Amino acid sequence: MDLKEKLVSSFMAFEERIDVHSELHDVRTSAIKNFENKGFPTKKDEAWKYTSLNAILKNDFTVFPKTESNIQYSDVQKYFLHEVDTYKVVFIDGVFSSHLSSTTHEGIDVCLMASALTKPKYKMVIDTYFNQIANKDDSLTSLNTAFAIEGAYINIPKSKVADKPIEIMYFSTGSEAALMTQPRNLVIVGENSHVQIIERHQSLNDNPVLTNSVTEIFAQKRAIVDFYKIQNDNLTANLIDNTYVSQKQESHVSVHTFSFGGNITRNNLNFYHFGERLTSTLNGITIIGEKQHVDHYTLVKHSTPNCESFQDYKGIYSDRSTGVFNGKVYVEREAQKTNAFQKSNNILLSDKATINAKPQLEIFADDVKCSHGCTIGQLDETAMFYMQARGIPKKEAKALLMYAFSNAVIENIKIPELKQRITKIIANKLGVKIGFDL
Repeated sequence: MDLKEKLVSSFMAFEERIDVHSELHDVRTSAIKNFENKGFPTKKDEAWKYTSLNAILKNDFTVFPKTESNIQYSDVQKYFLHEVDTYKVVFIDGVFSSHLSSTTHEGIDVCLMASALTKPKYKMVIDTYFNQIANKDDSLTSLNTAFAIEGAYINIPKSKVADKPIEIMYFSTGSEAALMTQPRNLVIVGENSHVQIIERHQSLNDNPVLTNSVTEIFAQKRAIVDFYKIQNDNLTANLIDNTYVSQKQESHVSVHTFSFGGNITRNNLNFYHFGERLTSTLNGITIIGEKQHVDHYTLVKHSTPNCESFQDYKGIYSDRSTGVFNGKVYVEREAQKTNAFQKSNNILLSDKATINAKPQLEIFADDVKCSHGCTIGQLDETAMFYMQARGIPKKEAKALLMYAFSNAVIENIKIPELKQRITKIIANKLGVKIGFDL
C-alpha cells in the first residue's frame, strides 16, 4: 500500500476517534476526496516542475503517531529562543507537549488547534476562519485539512499587543522508523493588534520525516504580523509548508523564511489583499549544500488599490544543491496605484549546484509601479582579491561577502535575539566565526 492509499484508507478511522464540530465533517470529506482525485503533486504540474516528491514517498511513513515521547527541556533547549521570554506551543511527534509549552488565555489566546476545533466556545471563530483562505484545490492543503487536529491556535483580540514573541515548535524524536505529521496553525490578529511568531520544525535523529504543514493568517485592519520560519533541520527531514495570508486595510504582514537545512523543503507562500493601503513583505535566505533542495513558491494577489508588496529572496548554493524560486505578483484591474517589487538574487559556489528562477508579473491595471528581477552568479573575484590584499584570509573574505550578500534580509529581523541566532546559524553554515557586533 503506497502512502496515498494509506492516507485515504485511514481517513474514516481518523474521523471516528476525534471529537469535532459536525459541520467540519463535510469540509474534511470534501478535502479527502480532492486529495484522492489529485494525489501528490508531480513534476507534470507546472507549479512543481522543478521539485519531485517521488524519492520521499517511497518511505513507509507512520501517519498517526501513537504517544508523546518523553523529552526533557534540556534535550531541546538549544532550539528555543531562550535568550528572551516567549510563549511556547510545542509538539513532539505531532502530539502536544504540555510540560514543554507555555500557553495563555490572559488577554490573548495562545493554545491548541485541537481545543479550538473541539470546544463549543470556539465554534464561531472556527466557522469564520478555519479553511477560509487556504487553497481548497491544492491537493496537499486538502490532505492537511482532512486530517487537521493538532497545531497552534493564536488569537490576538482588537487593540492588543502580544507582550512577548510566540514560538511554535515541532520536534520529531525518531521513535517511528518514518513519520509523517500534518500540523495546522490558525493565526487571527485583530484590528490595531501586533504579534511576533517564530515557527520551527526540528528532527532529533536521522529517521525520515515528512511534514505537511498549513498555516492560515488573518490580519485585520491596521494589524501588524511578523512571522519567522526557521528551517534548519537534518538531512533526512522533508517539509512542505503551505502558508496563506489574508490582509485587510492598512495592515502590515511580514513573513521571513530562513532555509538552511533539511532534505527537500517546499515553501508555498500566498498573500491575498482585501483592503487598501496595506503592505506585504516576503523575505527569504537560503544557504544549502550537499544534495539539499529548497523550493520557494510565492503568490501575492493585489485585489485592491494603493497597496504595496516587497519580495526579496537571497540564495547561496554549494555542492550538488538545488534551489527554486517561482514567484508571481498578480495585479487585478481594480488594483490601481499598486507598488510591487520582486527580486531573487542567487550565488552558485559549485559548478554542480543549480538554481531555477522564474519571477512573474501578471498585471491587469494600468496605473501601477511593478518590477521584478533575478540574478545568478558567483562571488566577485575582484572583491575577494581586494579583501585578501588587506590581510583577510580567503575563507573569511568569502564568508564576509556572502554575509553582506544576505544582510539586507537579516536587517529586517525585528527580534534582536532572533537576529543574533540567525547570524550564528549563517556563520556556522559558512564555516567561519563572524567577529564583529551585529
